[in-house]
Amino acid sequence: MFKFQAKYYYWLALSAFLGLFTLLMLWHTILSPSTRFPVALLLIINISPLLIPLRGMLHENTKSCGWMAYISLFYILHGITECYANDTERYYAAFEVFFSFLLFLGAAFYVRTVSQLTQKPHA
Repeated sequence: MFKFQAKYYYWLALSAFLGLFTLLMLWHTILSPSTRFPVALLLIINISPLLIPLRGMLHENTKSCGWMAYISLFYILHGITECYANDTERYYAAFEVFFSFLLFLGAAFYVRTVSQLTQKPHA
C-alpha cells in the first residue's frame, strides 16, 4: 500500500512542479511582463531555485524531493505577498500559492512514505 501511495505523492509533486514552472514562465513573459525590470532577470530570480533540485526529483531522489518541499515554501510566501500587495495579478499569485502548496504536500508526503518503506522492521 505504501508503494502505491509513494508513487501517487511523487506524481502529485511532479505535476504541481510542472504547473508552478509553467505558471511562472507564462506570468513573467506573456501574461504580465514587468515594465520596471528586465524579464530575463525576473526569470532567473524566480525560476532558478526550482531548477536546482529538479534532476534529483526526476530520478525520484528523496533528498531532492525534500529540498523541493523546502523551496516551495518560499513560493507560498511569495504568492501570499503578491495576493496582498498586487491587485492586478492576484489570480496569478493565487495559482502560485495553489501549485506551491500541492508541491509541498506531494514532496513531503513522498519523502515520508518512502522513508516508511525503507525502514527495517524491529525484531
